Formats: sequence, C-alpha cells, structure tokens
Amino acid sequence: MKYLTRLILWFFGTSFLFGQEVTLVVLGTAQDAGSPQIACEKECCKRLWETGQKERVVSLGLIDSNSEEHFLFEATPDITQQLQHLKSAGGNSSNLGGIFLTHAHMGHYSGLMYLGKEALGGQNIRVYALPKMTHFLQNNGPWNQLVFEKNITIQPLKAATRLPLTSKIAIKPFIVPHRDEYSETVGYQLIGPHKKVLFIPDIDKWEKWETPLEQIISEVDYAFIDATFYDGSELPNRDMRQIPHPFVVESMKRLEQLPLIEKKKVYFIHFNHTNPLLKENSKATKEVIGKGFNIARTNLKLAL
Repeated sequence: MKYLTRLILWFFGTSFLFGQEVTLVVLGTAQDAGSPQIACEKECCKRLWETGQKERVVSLGLIDSNSEEHFLFEATPDITQQLQHLKSAGGNSSNLGGIFLTHAHMGHYSGLMYLGKEALGGQNIRVYALPKMTHFLQNNGPWNQLVFEKNITIQPLKAATRLPLTSKIAIKPFIVPHRDEYSETVGYQLIGPHKKVLFIPDIDKWEKWETPLEQIISEVDYAFIDATFYDGSELPNRDMRQIPHPFVVESMKRLEQLPLIEKKKVYFIHFNHTNPLLKENSKATKEVIGKGFNIARTNLKLAL
C-alpha cells in the first residue's frame, strides 16, 4: 500500500510538472571554470579527475511548451551540452528563442564562440544584452565576427524594464554591483504565468547593492543566488577581499530571521570548485538544508 501511494504521488507530481506550459531547468551550477577546475590537485578535484565526473558551469533554461520555444541564460563553456539538454527537456520540436547574458566574465559569455562558423554556424540567433555588453561584443574580436557574419543578432535590453518573450514568459533585467571590467553585470527576474524566479549568479557583497536581498526575495517564488564560496577559508593563498562574493554563511546569517516559507525560496548556485556544497553529502550541504535553504542541482525542474 505504501509503495502504491508513492507511485501515485510520483505520477501526479510528474504529470503536473510536465503538464505545465512553462518550465525552468537548471543546466549547470559551477563557477566559471567548472568543477574539476583546470590544474587543480586539491582533494575537491582529485576524485573527479579519477572518475571523469564534472559539474557544468552555471546556466538556467526556460521552456515554453505552448510556443515550442526555449531560452538559455548564460552562454557558458559548456553550451554544447547545455543546449542539447535544454532542447531535450523541451521536446524535439522546441526551438531556441534566444540567449540571455549577465556579464562579460569567462564562464558567462564565452560559449558564444560555438555559434560561429567553426562550429554551429548559427543564423541570426538572438542574444540579449544590456548596452555595455552589446558594445563589448560589437567592438571586440572574435565576438564581433559573430555579429558581422550574422551568426548572432544582438537584442538590446534596458535595465528595470520588463520584456515579453512569449505569451507566457517575460523577463526583467536589473543592474547588480560586480567587477565590471568589460560590461555591466545584471540579474534577471524570469516571469512565468504563475511564478517568478530571481537569478543572480554573480554579485559583490549584498551590502553593496541598493536593493535589500530580503525585499527582492519577497517579490519572487524562487531565488537562485550567488554562492561562489561557502566561507572565507576556501582560498588560503588569496586575498578574499579581491573576490568579494557574498559567502554562503553570510547570506544565511543575513536571512536567518526570515520565516521558513521565505527561506525555502532560496537556491544557492554558482559554486567554486572548492565549495563543499558541490558534494551532496557534505557537512556544509546538510547545514544549509537544515537551516531551511535549498541548493541548486543540475537537472532540477520547476514549473512556472
């Protein structure tokens, strides 16, 4: 009887998810260089080298089954596998509606190179970007070749302005503080017919942002936020002030007074290869879950 009950719950839960018109899919959770990271000989990577396992760089996918379109957030070095994953999740008839970029750091835009003549040879693939990112792509090689050859067509975004993508999906970009050597850095609200998602894979300390984190979490149903480092001990040979991401322990401390229903919205994402949250059975993972928060895992699907 217990087995039958579980089977019924699984069936209706799965049917509910895939009966939805809009679905979010997590396509990767690692920091720009992935995991294992290049030349890393630490314990965090040693087992992964031996087994051939890896974690893809952070990316989300959004699927509208009604319009048969899917949208990619971030063009990572793992874009080949991530686009295939996204198309498969959307069904073989689903088409790429566009790619959204957050900023010009390696792991978030360099996958665009696979859209060029050496690989896909894309035709007018829509790439959405804010003004500084647009200028960077149009005026620097090899990215401007993609524009000249019309492999990509850059679609301008305006901060804090809602943009409808289909009859069921809209997005809203907003500026966040981060190292902006080549472009601005943005986060996104992904807006489905029933639920909203916050996506901020990269940001400096929360205190540098004029928008209170608690406020923006209250405005959405799911919040995927920067969790590059669990705490300040991960890179003992680096000055962590030069890499001012919010530590996971700091984010949890800041949000500890929120009611459980608000904490449950939070999904930590964008893990450096040293971050113990990459391991599902680590002490840090158990601590985060025990405090009421969530950890993003590749292939997680959420109905919007």
